[in-house]
Parts: sequence; C-alpha cells; structure tokens
Amino acid sequence: MPPHKRKKKSFSSPILLLVGCGRMGSALLRGWVANGLGPVAVVETAPSSSLRKFAKANGVAIHKDVTDIDARALKACVVALKPQILKTEAAKLTEIAGAGALMLSIAAGTSTASLHKAWGSQVRIIRAMPNTPGAIGRGISALYSGKNARPGDRKFAQQLLAALGETLWVDREDMIDIVTAVSGSGPAYVFLLVEALAAAAVVEGLPRALAEKLARATIAGSGALLDADPREPAQLRRDVTSPHGTTEAALEILMADNGLAQLLIRAVAAARARAIALRA
Repeated sequence: MPPHKRKKKSFSSPILLLVGCGRMGSALLRGWVANGLGPVAVVETAPSSSLRKFAKANGVAIHKDVTDIDARALKACVVALKPQILKTEAAKLTEIAGAGALMLSIAAGTSTASLHKAWGSQVRIIRAMPNTPGAIGRGISALYSGKNARPGDRKFAQQLLAALGETLWVDREDMIDIVTAVSGSGPAYVFLLVEALAAAAVVEGLPRALAEKLARATIAGSGALLDADPREPAQLRRDVTSPHGTTEAALEILMADNGLAQLLIRAVAAARARAIALRA
C-alpha cells in the first residue's frame, strides 16, 4: 500500500527515537514512515512547519526535550545532530543509552570512544555516514559497528539506513572519516562542478539560464548513465573521447599533473583532516 494511502494512527510508546530532524534526519524519518518502521518519536527543539505537518499526518510525536521520552521503551535512538551540537548535548542522552537502546550516530567526526565516554562503556553504538541524495532514496551510507553491538543491532541499523539508499559496512572506524570526505561531502563537489561548468559556458558566450540548464542536465544524465552502465568509469570516459577531438582537448587540461585528480586528492584530504579535527 502506498505511504499516502496507509491508515494513520497515533503512537504513544515509540520504539525508535530520532534526535535532531534537519535535512538528513527528515529524510530518515520520511523513509521510516514510508517503510512502516516505528512507532517513531522525534526530539527537535525548533521543528519546521513541514515537519509538524508531516508528523501530525503520520502519528509521529515531536518533543522539545529528551526527558519527555520513556527510555525503557526504545529499541534504538538515532542521533542526527551536527558534531558541534552533539558535543554539548550528548550527556542528555545518557539515560536513554543506559536503558539499553541501540545508539546510532550519524554525526561526522564523532568517534565511538567519545560517545562511550559520554554514555558509558557498555553502551551499544553504531556509527554511520549517509549523504544528501538519501533525501530522494539515492544515497549511500557507510556503517561501522562498535565493540558492543550485536548482530541484531547491525541488521536493524542497516534497515534504518536503507531508508536513504544503499548501505555498506567498513571494518575500521577511521575509514568513516574517509567516507565522510568522499561520499558524505561528495555531493557538494558534484554541485560545484555544475556551477563551474555553467560559469565556463557563460564565459564562452552562452546565456546564464541556458548554461545552467545544460550543465545541470549533463551532470545528472552522466550520473544516471554511470548508475546504469556497469563498466568502469574510465571506459565510459573513453567512449566520449574521440582521438584529437574536442573532449580530448579539454581532458588534456583536466588530466594534467595539476588538474582535477590532484585537486580532488587535496580536497578529500582536507575534508578528512577536518573530520579528524572535530574529534579534538
């Protein structure tokens, strides 16, 4: 039955708590409701009008403070706070963590060690790094299982993140910082490419509206082709590149020693370094 046709009901005892409902939290919430996961409650100090409307239509309770929640009823608590906010707010979740709920954090640069320090050494913690295409179900999330997490926790965490798209597991926690720099921040790199391609077209003489439409459609279409064609990206690139043609002329610039590849290496390294610095 489609989500908008499902019979609505009000939940008084949530088994799933979402702390923080910004863009990523909202995407998770909508995915859970669409997939029939719950009952769900949300803690959000400043809920948007769209969140309030969605919650009312789908029987999701919104609370201003975690103290309003009966921690004993929870199966999992998903923490979708920015890392700077989580540093100051983590202590408020100690009761929920200590009551036995699986704690699933999607905060960048926030290690399980720091979370154990706030919540206790025996708490079950899983970290995840999703990305913004999850808002349309086309995201990818990497997960890392903390030392106390059980097989059932891993399965449930993967089910929760699957609401955003693909999921995968990493074996070492430090890999999450690299994931953050590649797929977590990566959509911004792609959007910047659209901006830059459109700007280059304007410099060459195209009207801005036309340039932006061409750049946007080119990147979106290329991504769809990449998703549909299982061949290596390098082969897809070669398919577009005729010998001594226009694409080859452009790639000589982009693939030079100081070209796009080196820029991305530096960019990803900077993003990873910032994720590590957030732990300090």
